[in-house]
Amino acid sequence: MSKSLRLSEKWFRRGLWLVAFIFAGFLTGLGSTIVGDLPRVERPLDIEDFMDQGAAVPLRGTLTRAEESQKSAQAELEQAQLRLEAARQANRNARETFSNWLSTRHATQLPDQDAELISRTKALDALKAAEEEAQKKVLAQRQVALDARQAQSRAYEQLNELTRVAGEKLEKEARRVELRVFLYRLALTLPLLVVAGWLFAKKRKSPYWPFVWGFILFALFAFFVELVPYLPSYGGYVRYVVGIVLTVLVGRYAIVGLNRYLAKQKLAEQQPDQVRRDELSYDTALARLAKGVCPGCERPVDLKNTEIDFCPHCGIGLFDHCRKCDARKSAFSKFCHACGTPAQLFPRPQADAPTAPQPLGPVTRPG
Repeated sequence: MSKSLRLSEKWFRRGLWLVAFIFAGFLTGLGSTIVGDLPRVERPLDIEDFMDQGAAVPLRGTLTRAEESQKSAQAELEQAQLRLEAARQANRNARETFSNWLSTRHATQLPDQDAELISRTKALDALKAAEEEAQKKVLAQRQVALDARQAQSRAYEQLNELTRVAGEKLEKEARRVELRVFLYRLALTLPLLVVAGWLFAKKRKSPYWPFVWGFILFALFAFFVELVPYLPSYGGYVRYVVGIVLTVLVGRYAIVGLNRYLAKQKLAEQQPDQVRRDELSYDTALARLAKGVCPGCERPVDLKNTEIDFCPHCGIGLFDHCRKCDARKSAFSKFCHACGTPAQLFPRPQADAPTAPQPLGPVTRPG
């Protein structure tokens, strides 16, 4: 249709399309802001909301105490091990000294050294007892640390079980929240689609068509960007079912529209040539002729063939001759391209049309 428009009208239409896109952009920005704030309607979920706090709090206390006990036992164990090592070293040194002294005692065979032998033996026994005591303390601290680790492990296992159960509850609630947020989105976008469909059917050719198309573009963006990606999956069932339903609805609309169009064209082709030409707008006829199709039936026609004056498919007149200069011109042109005469200034008389018989005179009834 753009080839049939005036140059200024083309630029005005382009400017109006720009207005439509800008209007759609602002609507889209506003809609995205509103839709983006929809999740705030729902309270943010946390796994703590689904934990059994009556069981979780004592377990966390047990974990804290076990960790503290384990740290304390570890520190005491390190100290006990140092003391044990010191006692062992003292015991080894004393025994080595005693062994050297005992060798000297056997060599000299002095009876007056028996008291010292007894004293040294008691000292070694004391060192051995100290080493054993240190060993007991080490074992005790190891037992404390082991008990703390086992208590911590049991508490972790129980807390992990509580966390697992809470995680399942959280996942179920998250799906419910996702569904509610999707329903919020649907409640916003579905009316937009309905309004956009009504505007497309009734108002897309109105004087305010830039705003109509801007709103339609906004509604399509809201549907395909703000709604469809957030459609709950549930294993793909929902999305596939919705896809099937939408395909059936769109396919049915297309089939009904095609049948209605074919029926309309068939009925139009049965109308007289002048009636069909009058029903076609000037711009529509020129746009179809520019595409090389018949303005009446929209079938391809070789318009460059000078021998074709009528559509071979529907019979509508495509070319005629100027009544003033007899130049061959388009039957839909308003003026002759050769002499500029208006097409309707000199209408062709219907020579082939049958004429009604004219009465010859008054008719007298025989007496």
